[in-house]
Amino acid sequence: MPPKTVSAILNAVAQHWEIAANAEITLEANPTSADAGRFKDFRRAGINRLSLGIQALDNNALRFLGRGHDQAEAIAAADAANTIFDRTSFDLIYGRPQQSIKSWRHELKRALDLAGDHISLYQLTIEKGTPFYDQHKRGKLILPNDDHAASLYETTQDLMDGAGLPAYEISNHASIGNESRHNLTYWQYQDYLGIGPGAHSRITIKSHVHALEQIRAPTRWIYSATQRSGGGLRNERLSTDQCVREMIMMGLRLKIGVDRRSFMHRLGIDLNDTLDLSAVGRLENAGLIENDAVGLRLSARGRLTLDSVLARLVP
Repeated sequence: MPPKTVSAILNAVAQHWEIAANAEITLEANPTSADAGRFKDFRRAGINRLSLGIQALDNNALRFLGRGHDQAEAIAAADAANTIFDRTSFDLIYGRPQQSIKSWRHELKRALDLAGDHISLYQLTIEKGTPFYDQHKRGKLILPNDDHAASLYETTQDLMDGAGLPAYEISNHASIGNESRHNLTYWQYQDYLGIGPGAHSRITIKSHVHALEQIRAPTRWIYSATQRSGGGLRNERLSTDQCVREMIMMGLRLKIGVDRRSFMHRLGIDLNDTLDLSAVGRLENAGLIENDAVGLRLSARGRLTLDSVLARLVP
């Protein structure tokens, strides 16, 4: 996307909504030399936070992940971004096949030399319908076992805490005050508007949360968006049970968890009234969650088993 398109989009947004003076305006970019060459133009267009899809600082890993850049391009792009933008972030993927604790520690230390105020660190997951899934099913792609994956995660937390970039969410780390406002909107179950092909939204209309979804195919979306239908595929008023489930699932990803007062303000229900308190008690006794006057959150140990905890809390 050329910088002039970014500028046109931001100008169109400003014609329909009042933009806060300190608004966080993030662009996701690839760390290729082509994108990096346009960073200054993106900044002039109005972008004040850049997120780079680096994914690895190892050329073999980048080839495995199918990325179109190499390690040198990634480093150059990160350096340029830190010079040009007020705030930056980039992502890395770990838990790759045959990745040792030592090699990940080395790679993460190199990443910290490049990091701005935010970094996202995701464990590799295998999704159905991807080449990785087929390879994994045939036994040609072996991921770290649970114990090794846990050690990689714990190594990550130790290094990031020591660097002043603690986790504020399962996979996201930031210095205090530099958490992504965009991401926090999802996890705190606030309203957000998604515009464009395949975009999703959660919007409160007359005190009810609505789930909106846009047509996925770009050409069909463009045609529909220019007609009276506006490109919408789905507009569903969510039930209270659906909202409870979503707010707990999203909120438990945060280190601070689900805030009891925010839950009541958003849904008009006491958090404890939505929970299976016997299951909560078992999870507390197992040292996986904490439930107190402030809210519900995962323990450090619980964050290693998020999916399992969620399955017992919101089946």
